[in-house]
Amino acid sequence: MDLFSPLHIIILLVIALLVFGPKRLPEIGSGLGKSIREFKQSMSGVMPEKPEASQNPQPGTEYPAQVVVTDENTQR
Repeated sequence: MDLFSPLHIIILLVIALLVFGPKRLPEIGSGLGKSIREFKQSMSGVMPEKPEASQNPQPGTEYPAQVVVTDENTQR
């Protein structure tokens, strides 16, 4: 018997469906496909372009300055 016969593949898919459930299988397949695609791109040396600098602000400019107001009548 061949290891990759259609019967063996169907049995493996049924077991995966029972273990992970119908909601998780598309997520697992999508994640596996993305990881294989990224691996192939890294092996071929073709990397996607990095996002523009406008999307990544300079360090320290993420939040505006904060003003702290204290009341002189409060006790510590």
